[in-house]
Amino acid sequence: MKRRFFNLYQYLSPLILTPLSFWLWWQTYQQNLQLTLVAWLIPILYSYIVPAVGTNVLKVWEFDTRFRLGRFRPHHGFVFGSATSMIAWLCYPGSVENSTELFLLALLFALALGVINLVYDIKALNAGVLHVYNQPWADGKTNKAIAMDYAPWFFGGFGAAYGISLGMAELLNTQALLSGNLFAAFFLAALVLCIAVPVMGYRLQSFKKHGHSGCRPIEKKAMTSVNVNLVRPIINPHKNSIPEKTGRDR
Repeated sequence: MKRRFFNLYQYLSPLILTPLSFWLWWQTYQQNLQLTLVAWLIPILYSYIVPAVGTNVLKVWEFDTRFRLGRFRPHHGFVFGSATSMIAWLCYPGSVENSTELFLLALLFALALGVINLVYDIKALNAGVLHVYNQPWADGKTNKAIAMDYAPWFFGGFGAAYGISLGMAELLNTQALLSGNLFAAFFLAALVLCIAVPVMGYRLQSFKKHGHSGCRPIEKKAMTSVNVNLVRPIINPHKNSIPEKTGRDR
């Protein structure tokens, strides 16, 4: 994908998908505001909190767009969050009624959001609108390898936690336990879960693969040694280093 596509998408997508995704979830849940907010607002908040920390605090990610706050584009929460909410709605199989369906919803969201956003980020890296200074980048690996280092957890891991949160909200709603202060407490707990799962999963993976948390920018490796065979002078083995004396020298 060319850079022009991403420049247009970052503005058109939230303008269209933000109200559309809200309306679709609102209709799906028959005007139940609590369930609609869990389905629609959590992806938007996640898309503001985690990338904002990753760009301006940890400085591992950076957006190369016209409008930025430091390294972060101020409308990113609506760009990613509205698209995530829309993808989830398209994949949504129906209300959760038991633990098996809860697990299947989490798995479905994890796979859909993980794969789609992985492909998107690879294209964004190729187009130069996104920069990620992680270990594969420092090692000079491909954009696919760079994205594969973080995307499975930050997209797939989020999708699993998001699916669990939405399914739990539906189960609580059937018991009339999703109103007032109970809803506020549940929403906060769900948001924390959706942030903690991908972040902790990514950190554990990074420690195992790279020996560090992956929460700081990694500098590219510089060449620290030179092959001595390339700089060793060529010596003619048939020529003595000390010339023999001639008759005139004697």
